[in-house]
Amino acid sequence: MENKKIHFVKMHGLGNDYIYVDTEYNTIPDPSKASIEWSKPHTGIGSDGLILIGRSPEADFTMRIINADGLEGQMCGNASRCLGKFVYERGLTRKTTISMLTRAGIKMLYLDVDDNDKVQSVAVDLMEPVLDDPSQFLVEGELLPDGVFVSIGNPNYVIFVDDVEAIDLAKVGPGLEFHSRFPQRCNIEFAQVLDDSHIRMRVWERGSGITMACGTGACATLVAAALTGRTKRQATINMDGGSLEIEWRESNNHIYMRGPATEVFEGDIELPV
Repeated sequence: MENKKIHFVKMHGLGNDYIYVDTEYNTIPDPSKASIEWSKPHTGIGSDGLILIGRSPEADFTMRIINADGLEGQMCGNASRCLGKFVYERGLTRKTTISMLTRAGIKMLYLDVDDNDKVQSVAVDLMEPVLDDPSQFLVEGELLPDGVFVSIGNPNYVIFVDDVEAIDLAKVGPGLEFHSRFPQRCNIEFAQVLDDSHIRMRVWERGSGITMACGTGACATLVAAALTGRTKRQATINMDGGSLEIEWRESNNHIYMRGPATEVFEGDIELPV
């Protein structure tokens, strides 16, 4: 019997790429298995994971995030912007202010639409950060100072360094992601403050490894930098895939992220056996 084909769209936010599927028209019985197989770069589509777009009486749309390792995440800033572009440009809504239900709660998307009715950028209200500060710890005998834990609906650990390019992410990332201090595992950000409104950041992303960008990681980095007096409450976060504008607004304590969303291609793929 021939496998059922699923229609997908591959999109990315600053190189943080996911496979997007509208579950209103496509049923995926085992999203974890599909994400693992489809995310493979040589035998699948290639991605950091799978995004399932649904409907809910609580919000305009829902977003489920299945990382490349098959485990479900709570929140993804880059994927949120791409979801906004997906639903608007495919006529699933005419709203430019969209509510989106995630495992981390309801988030708001604000679409910047041009004269050709194309989404040029999306701002995401990620609500209030949750702050905690696990004590510094040892990884392979090396003390990593300046660690600040910030939850943006998902766990992030921001480590400030003098030279972010010198960090071997592939070596230190796994040990930090799976450290016992992080029961849900953790995104790990290494950040270098360039001035009081610019930060260079690289990320080891929970469930995906090294990625070109992480929206929630950029937000966590700004919060950690402002909290420790390194920057203002608004800054540009420069990542391998590009830059995001992040603001930690004093009036309501919410974090706002603005950046692009890009469609790469669409197609049909069979469900994995």
